[in-house]
Formats: sequence, structure tokens, C-alpha cells
Amino acid sequence: MKGRTRIIYTAQQKALMWEKYQQGSTLNDIARLFDRHHPSISRIIAATGGIRPNNKQRAKNHLTLDEREEISRGISASLSRKSIATKLNRTPSTLCREINRNGCYDKYRAAHTDKAAWIRAERPKTCKLALNKKLTLIVARKLKCAWSPQQIAGWPQRTHPNNEDFKVSHETIYKTLYIQTRGALKKELQKCLRSKRIMRYSSHATLKNKGYGKISDGLTICERPESAEDRVVPEHWEGDLIKGCNNSYIATLVERHSRYVMLVKVQDSKTKTVIK
Repeated sequence: MKGRTRIIYTAQQKALMWEKYQQGSTLNDIARLFDRHHPSISRIIAATGGIRPNNKQRAKNHLTLDEREEISRGISASLSRKSIATKLNRTPSTLCREINRNGCYDKYRAAHTDKAAWIRAERPKTCKLALNKKLTLIVARKLKCAWSPQQIAGWPQRTHPNNEDFKVSHETIYKTLYIQTRGALKKELQKCLRSKRIMRYSSHATLKNKGYGKISDGLTICERPESAEDRVVPEHWEGDLIKGCNNSYIATLVERHSRYVMLVKVQDSKTKTVIK
């Protein structure tokens, strides 16, 4: 049987994935939008630990591609730097740095220069924990002691209120744990989080109203007769199942009138076994 062709997701498709994920949609629901299975979406979401990466944006004062093309045309027309700068409403020093940085007059090309500018801009700011090894050790030690990132972030504010080097936000701790490319906190420390999650989940994520875990055609406890509810009439029994360690199970039966309890050890939790 011929398998599916691999899909290369566009920037717009990835943006839709993250939007749905942040709204609380499951990976299966998102995958159905692209007629795929959830591993196809999971590899993209898990690459940054479930934290949406920031979109690349130019600073407002940076030269645009249109401006660089105007510079290229001005050079071709043998215009002076001051003339080109006046036309673009830029300072001559800005034009001077731009042209000298990208091959001077003879080799200046707008498209190549704009691409090189994006490459030079790919320098993510090093996170605080990567720069402060002492603070990193403190955070790691407290994570191992089952402290939450919120507790760890609040501790330096009380013990070192005037020392900025010891201040760190809980969001920085989460991001450094889930985004391993930051290179400060080891991945093993994710297990120290109380949630034990290996990926950040949306605060809107929920499985409520999805129909999971529901017994079809089952009767709710509120539908039991009044004679059993008020505990007046004997011989109404209430059953439950207790699961212990090493796959051990005990069925419980409680007579509601007398509170008499019976405990029965069962081999497994299968419906047939428990009912018998």
C-alpha cells in the first residue's frame, strides 16, 4: 500500500497550528485539519517544548527591502550617498554604514543585502540562566527539592531583594526547561516539575465535553431510588473498586443501612471479574 507523501508545512499552516494549540485543541484535532496523524503535529509543537516561538520581525528603524532597492537604483544612477539618503529620509551616516557593510558601491545588491541582514539578525538573546551559572545551580537544586518555578522565582526576591543577578521569573525557568536549545537547565529536570510534563500545555486545554471516560447507557448515582438514598431500608449495597500497588485490586461492598463493609480481593480490574 502506498504511503502518504510527506508534507512541508508553510509558515501560515504552522501559525494556524500554534493558534489552535494555544486555544486548547488537541494534537489529534489539529492534525485532522491537515488530514494527518497527530505525530506530524507533535514533532513541530514538541521542538520548542510546547512554547510558541517568536515571529521574526524587523525593528522599525531598520532598512526595508524597498529602501535597499532604492539604494541600489541610486548607486546605478551614480547618485551621491547624501542624495539617496535625502530621498529615503535617512541620515547620510546610515547610508554610509549600509553600503560599506555590504560590498561598497561596486558589489551592493538589494536582495543579497536584505537576506544577509536577516542572517545577521538571527542572534537570540542569551537567557539569564545561561549567563549566571550560580543562579542556574540554585534553580536546579530547588527543582530537585520539588519547588515549583513560582516558588523559586519568589525566593530570591525575599533573600536578595537588592541583587538583580539573583532575580529570575518563573516564565524564564519554564522556557529554559522546555526549550533545550537555551542550554542552561538539563532535560532531566523536567521530571522534577509537579506536573511531570515534557511539553508546555495551553491553559485552555481540557478534555471536558469530549466524551472520554464516560460509560455509555449508564445510570448516574443521582437516579438511585429514595429508599436507598435515605438509608432507611436495609439491603441496599454500594460497590466500588480499590487499586493498590503491584496491580492488586480489592472490591468493596457497603450495606447502606447498617454500614456493614465487605472486602473481596479480585485478580484484575476487568468488568467481568469484578461483577462475578
